[in-house]
Amino acid sequence: MVLAVVALTAPLGDTLLSLGMKRVGPVSLSHLSTLISAIWTPQIVAGIALLICFFASYLASLSWADLTYVLPATSIGNVIVALLARFWLNEQISPWRWIGILLITAGVGFVTQGPSYTEVKKECPATGAEVQS
Repeated sequence: MVLAVVALTAPLGDTLLSLGMKRVGPVSLSHLSTLISAIWTPQIVAGIALLICFFASYLASLSWADLTYVLPATSIGNVIVALLARFWLNEQISPWRWIGILLITAGVGFVTQGPSYTEVKKECPATGAEVQS
């Protein structure tokens, strides 16, 4: 469930940030006041809130699973971002990008076949015997 929250909140947050910045228009680092005022755009506020949810869920998932499991498991977000960009933001996505997304997804399928948590042998302080955690 936590990985689903991670996989959904990141692409939704990024999409809302993109939508908000398209409404704000071009900004420059030399005019920070424009960038700071853009933060109060409703889409950007919602995007930031979703990215905070993403980060909290991501931290929680890293507390119980290896990074090499969590990161690939959440990369379905690449597909979700592409679909949101295409059908919500009406962005054109080239066939080469679709092929790249397909290759990433296939690679993730291979990586996620392993266990979510690597077993580590530790020595029990009391007995000196090896235990798996």
